[in-house]
Amino acid sequence: MTTNNIIEIQHLKKYFKDVKAVDDISFSVKKGELFAFLGLNGAGKSTTINILCGQLDKDNGKIYACGYDLDKDIEKIKPTLGVVFQNSVLDNKLTVLENLKIKAKLYDINNEKFKNNLEFLSDKLEFKDILNRPLYKLSGGQKRRIDLARALIHNPQILILDEPTTGLDPKTRILVWELLSSLRKTKELTIILTTHYMEEANEADTIVIIDSGKIVANDTPNNLKNKYANDFLRIYKYDNSLPEILAKDKIKFTQNEKTVEIEVADIEQAKNFIVKYQKLIFDFEVLKGKMDNVFLNITGKDLKEVAYVK
Repeated sequence: MTTNNIIEIQHLKKYFKDVKAVDDISFSVKKGELFAFLGLNGAGKSTTINILCGQLDKDNGKIYACGYDLDKDIEKIKPTLGVVFQNSVLDNKLTVLENLKIKAKLYDINNEKFKNNLEFLSDKLEFKDILNRPLYKLSGGQKRRIDLARALIHNPQILILDEPTTGLDPKTRILVWELLSSLRKTKELTIILTTHYMEEANEADTIVIIDSGKIVANDTPNNLKNKYANDFLRIYKYDNSLPEILAKDKIKFTQNEKTVEIEVADIEQAKNFIVKYQKLIFDFEVLKGKMDNVFLNITGKDLKEVAYVK
């Protein structure tokens, strides 16, 4: 196992009869990295994560985590992991505090350490005032914060997030990501993320796209966008004659009440366009391609039309 890799997956396979859920995939995750794992329903993400967590047996391949071999040391790997599942695993009949205490006991966390961890997490995630409230009385956003606290209460080295901010209001989403960013900086927490919020994937150090059990892309967001998605020239202020002239020049564009938007291959093409039509353009910006476009161009499938959590 390479020193700076906290996870290494080599030639992993998992078949369900004729379905190749995970079909000979290999990738690595560096310590302290934010790693985004993207794919449609049935692509193989959850199967891979379930194998890593020891919840599902693999058919073939090797997995190493935190220096341990999954085949030999699964019980040593489990304490290094914290998992926020898409569906909450909290007990609705218990209070917030009781749920967190039970998780802490599973990892033999002493009272002092639990108290310190609870103080930190309840402050950062703003749930001090609901510690003694039963889970069934909490809102969806509050429950999600407790799910995250439960996953972090034992100070894991690797945090696996399966759609962690689905259904959250913008304020809570910001709160969650501020905490995670802080933990990455202060404790080198490694995060494996599945999400349908492309702005979250944009922040990843590495993105792996899996399609029908196979990895079809593995790179940084910027490199993927440069390779698979065109940039956009968005024009905010322009002469009223611009749309008519663009149509006459057979240049494809989209127009709404406020802007005219043109797809360009790169910055150089955007510059050439601006020079050519400079007398008609008064305010604009060039936007990098979007991860939605990357996914569509790689897989031929539209993330906006298909849910891809599992």
